[in-house]
Amino acid sequence: MTEALYSVQAQCACCETPFQTSKVRPKFKKSKGRDSDFCLYYEEETLNPDFYVVRVCPACGFASTENFAYKFTDEQRNTLFEKISAKWNHADYSGRRSWEDAMVSYKLAILCAQITNQSERVLSGLLHHIAWLYRYRHDAEQEQRYLRFALDSYVKVYEQEGTSNDAKLMYMIGELNRRLKQYHEAVKWFGRVVNDEKIMDSAMIAASREQWALTRENMKEDEAAQSS
Repeated sequence: MTEALYSVQAQCACCETPFQTSKVRPKFKKSKGRDSDFCLYYEEETLNPDFYVVRVCPACGFASTENFAYKFTDEQRNTLFEKISAKWNHADYSGRRSWEDAMVSYKLAILCAQITNQSERVLSGLLHHIAWLYRYRHDAEQEQRYLRFALDSYVKVYEQEGTSNDAKLMYMIGELNRRLKQYHEAVKWFGRVVNDEKIMDSAMIAASREQWALTRENMKEDEAAQSS
């Protein structure tokens, strides 16, 4: 019988120790649904490919993704050692990961990303994935907290990169505003995608138009609830 996971050889960018990390084989990636902010649901929780995005070095605890930049200063390496490696218990995340394992790996990656000054785009993705993890567990308070962190980070990406025609990024900013009930901001961002003639991404234009209409409905529902 084919194993659902397969091992990939990696080398730690911090301590240079070689280690194994796991990924889900394509035939086992069986999604059963997707939310409007692209959060995917899988038939078996521990075979969610998102659980295996972060690679964790068992020797020093450095956690990263394939999108990290790996040129570190001596000061950054020293800080990684002080804040992570010196306290690390040589945990091994190379096998099948539970929800708790995935959460630890993402939060470690956030800390490592901040220490090594990774791009805002890398940080925004990590923060959004943590919000999804909390959503899987129906922890609305923590989900909303990390959606807000992710939203702030996505806006920084938009401002820093000058990506005025990045339809997916603009859609995501609109959608997270909608989920946080910041409806006027949501409408503004969806409107930018729909009305900008330079944007040619038909899928994102259609999605923005749908979410624009949904946001209007959400506003009316909330206003009705407040007045009743």
